[in-house]
Amino acid sequence: MAYTTTQWVPRTSLGKQVLEGKITSIREVFEQNIPIKEPEIVDMLLPDMKHEVLDVNIVQKQTDAGEITKFKIGVVVGNNDGYIGMGIGKSKQMRFAIDKAVADAKLNLTPVRRGCGNWECTCGKAHSLPYKVDGKNGSVSVTLIPAPRGIGLVGGAVVKTMLTFAGIKDAWVVSYGETRTTINFAGAVYEALKNTYRFKQ
Repeated sequence: MAYTTTQWVPRTSLGKQVLEGKITSIREVFEQNIPIKEPEIVDMLLPDMKHEVLDVNIVQKQTDAGEITKFKIGVVVGNNDGYIGMGIGKSKQMRFAIDKAVADAKLNLTPVRRGCGNWECTCGKAHSLPYKVDGKNGSVSVTLIPAPRGIGLVGGAVVKTMLTFAGIKDAWVVSYGETRTTINFAGAVYEALKNTYRFKQ
């Protein structure tokens, strides 16, 4: 969902600085540790952002007026170059649910540290992970392990999509738990990617 500057009226100080051109890089936002509260900020600073639907569920809720059916959509966004986000949206119409999920994913954007952390590979290029990272969501736990250049992404379709959107080309993936639950599985991978920027002892 794209926005133009004429449509967008920023509601936060960060949004105003981005619109005025005082902040021109998404890296500045993360370096200053400013929370992103408007998806339009990401649209302006990362115009090449792509999204893909990971999971579609139909949820039903019983009310006094009867049964309400909604679509629950899980989406991943990324620029294939070190930034990824994941979001969930609900609506009676699928298109609106996807739009909500994409906006939510942009608010959950996180930088991903890449590197060449496998001892077998000494290329020094940022094609994999800098070190092993773990992530957990619900009943699913995931470990992402740096792989030598040329190995590719060794994991399921959801993992490959997530890592590709983050800009990682080579990695081994070890997963535990109910990985058939797509949203939890994707969430565990997302948490692991977030942990690439956590302090490592």
